[in-house]
Amino acid sequence: MLTILFIAFLLATIGTRLWLASRQLRHVVSHRDTVPAEFASRIGLVSHQRAADYTAAKVRLNMVELVFDAVVLVGLTLLGGLQQIDLWVSTLTTHDLLRQVLLIVAVMTLLGALGLPFSIYRQFKLEAQFGFNRMTPKLFISDSIKGILIGAVLGLPLIAAVLWLMAEAGQYWWVWAWGLWSVFNLLVLFIFPTWIAPLFNKFTPLEDKELAQQIQELAQRCGFSLNGLFVMDGSKRSAHGNAYFTGFGRARRIVFFDTLLARLSADEIIAVLAHELGHFKHNHIFKRLAMSFAGALIFFAILGWLAQQTWFYTDLGVIPQLGGRNDAMALILFFMVVPVFTFGLTPLFSWFSRKDEFEADRFASNQSSAEQLVSALVKLVDDNASTLTPDPLHSAFYDSHPPVAIRIRQLLAS
Repeated sequence: MLTILFIAFLLATIGTRLWLASRQLRHVVSHRDTVPAEFASRIGLVSHQRAADYTAAKVRLNMVELVFDAVVLVGLTLLGGLQQIDLWVSTLTTHDLLRQVLLIVAVMTLLGALGLPFSIYRQFKLEAQFGFNRMTPKLFISDSIKGILIGAVLGLPLIAAVLWLMAEAGQYWWVWAWGLWSVFNLLVLFIFPTWIAPLFNKFTPLEDKELAQQIQELAQRCGFSLNGLFVMDGSKRSAHGNAYFTGFGRARRIVFFDTLLARLSADEIIAVLAHELGHFKHNHIFKRLAMSFAGALIFFAILGWLAQQTWFYTDLGVIPQLGGRNDAMALILFFMVVPVFTFGLTPLFSWFSRKDEFEADRFASNQSSAEQLVSALVKLVDDNASTLTPDPLHSAFYDSHPPVAIRIRQLLAS
């Protein structure tokens, strides 16, 4: 029964995603030669066409990657790929916990290797074609090695601990595993700004004293304490610009991409930061964390039940090992097939995210200037080659941010 459901949901998911992608592609290409009226005085036709071509190129690549990933998923599950990997790993060691950790490492390594050509093409072909890539092959390799090492240092102990809990903590192991997972995620969020991020980028204090003073005044008006204002050398990887808040409590800091500071005026930067502060003021970050943890608890509970069902393995192409535990296989199968069954929830989460963005925009217009935020949004859209004419249905289904034209209309009307 699970096999039939899996195939049905997979076909429905792939079909829907390809249909939405084709809608996006047709809509963007058909509006390529005309700048929307509300942007005609701000963005030139050449920039608009570049954004359309960039969006179309990304959609085409995503469609190819989508089909490839579906083939890999079927190959690993229903066609017995995971079964063969499990049998091979069993020949390497007789230690049950080590065998299971190695199984997860082997599958993750395989998936990473299969996805590597897409990452390389995206970075050095697609991004380079539109003038965004500034990453060298040497830096790409360095980042990849660092990512693997950090993943091993942080992830392997977590995996081993979860597997141990599955074997030793009894029927309700999933409650303890969820608690461990939650603490781990909070720990990563806490250490990321000061321990992980500096391994990849250089962070220097913001030197513009006047801008720093304006930011501090904005933060004080909003009741937001800061531990620092930093500039990140994002330009060594990409021409895209951004800014973000990171950290908790007294460790909170604002980080600017150097590419963003080079493009926006001081008033526009203040407006963008006011929008980000709106997310904190309305507790959007904590609400999303709470939703994430609640969802994880539900998923762990489902996994706790499925891991005990023989049909969960056999219907997905795996014969459980009789001489050892199958906890690692349960984890792998669960996290590989869950996205297939939960894809239908995507527009709901997208709607919640867009709702938060509108709230943050209203907050920014009250704390700074709606006109300056509009000006900043137009510059960011232009610089990042974001399409001005997304397909409405595709946008409603996927986009975490409302289309910029709608955001601007609401800002100017407030």
